[in-house]
Amino acid sequence: MLKVHGRATSVNVQKVMWAVGELGLAHERIDVGGKHGGTDTPSYGAMNPNRLVPTIEDNGLVLWESSAIVRYLATTYGRGTLAPADAHQFARADQWMDWMQTSLYADIIGQAFGPLVRITADKRDNAAIEAAAKRAGDKLAVLDAHLAGKAFILGDQLTMADIAVGVVMFRYFDMPIARPTLPNVQSWYHRLAARKAYQQHVMVDWKQLKIPGA
Repeated sequence: MLKVHGRATSVNVQKVMWAVGELGLAHERIDVGGKHGGTDTPSYGAMNPNRLVPTIEDNGLVLWESSAIVRYLATTYGRGTLAPADAHQFARADQWMDWMQTSLYADIIGQAFGPLVRITADKRDNAAIEAAAKRAGDKLAVLDAHLAGKAFILGDQLTMADIAVGVVMFRYFDMPIARPTLPNVQSWYHRLAARKAYQQHVMVDWKQLKIPGA
């Protein structure tokens, strides 16, 4: 059985678990990281020398890095659905997965979300958070233009591209930050939020991660 090591509140674990949910895979998720600890054990270090989450075990394969895991699960168990069968469409999905990591993740998660949960309000650099939110909005305008006339990033079907980019959207729309009006992104997000696997694995109360005073 597929084993997923990682806490439910980690956005990178959520990315993997959303894919697992969409694919309907039998699995066991094991709480590791954050308040659960466990990443510093010799056994975990042997699986993932970075001592981060998630890590998966599947049919003798040990794999870390959330996007690599999603690609593996999609191509192994979801060829023709999460992983497009057409080589050009697969490359486009891969492109958007990388775009999320290079264009969105740092501002939404690192520079906006991180300080809101890990820094007390009196020490928080609100101007830096506002600047990160502005950069994220500018970059999401690229996605907004691309989504015109589309239900999902590649068209009518949810793919691994939507999972990679969409996993950060719950926090983006739930955080107390300024956001530009991006109707296509907002409609796409509402379609994601209507999916059972998204609700179960991504729409997890992130406020439990806040330190006292944050």
